[in-house]
Amino acid sequence: MIESLQNEKVKYLTKLLTDNRFRKKEKVFTVEGIQENERAGRYNFEPVNYFICESIFSGQLPLKYESISENIYEKVAYRGSSEGIIGIYNSKENNLTEFQPSKNASVIVIESVEKPGNLGAIIRSCEAFGIEALIITDPKVDIYNPNVIRSSVGCLFGMTIFQSGNDETLNFLKKSSFQILTTNMHNSAEEISKKDLKLKSALIFGTEHSGLSDFWTNKGENIIIPMSGSIDSLNLSNAVAISCYEILRQKK
Repeated sequence: MIESLQNEKVKYLTKLLTDNRFRKKEKVFTVEGIQENERAGRYNFEPVNYFICESIFSGQLPLKYESISENIYEKVAYRGSSEGIIGIYNSKENNLTEFQPSKNASVIVIESVEKPGNLGAIIRSCEAFGIEALIITDPKVDIYNPNVIRSSVGCLFGMTIFQSGNDETLNFLKKSSFQILTTNMHNSAEEISKKDLKLKSALIFGTEHSGLSDFWTNKGENIIIPMSGSIDSLNLSNAVAISCYEILRQKK
């Protein structure tokens, strides 16, 4: 059993948990929690190693793992003493040019999302409502950030996700004959429920604090979620969730 924070394997794990650039360099990421690790395995992510606190963990032990003390686990785990397992997996990179959307595909495009918690919630909504793919343009947050994985409850692993530039994304959407719907705040915006979302559609959302950049001006038809309160905007993840539900509602 590993009982020292100075152990080289624990130092390596700690750096993976806290350093985005190191994770990218090593091309691996960490997964905490029983459900999240089960989903990673179900969707064929390749495990490298596991760190397990056997006095906490209640699942089936893998064939290979590092046993760590409760004291070590509580110090390195993002969620404290919950569930007792942290897995390390090889990361995957999907190429947008290889994506072959279905005839009536629905995709969500998020430009420059900045908050890991928001991205995780968006992934969860996309998976829950049957969105075919999520495209993140000019990303500001690592999709394998522990908080993204936690907020998505492991839905990250079963969701088709691409990271791309704005130009590449727009060219792909046009080439693939998507109906492009932007979320610019504009007087010409039409209520989302009035658009035919049964068609092959891409809904484009901007950053949390400033919305879509000028790049997306006049690149599609503007849509809006109707509201009756005094506020004129929603949290990004809430807006995406409502839009994803409207897509599912129309398709059902």
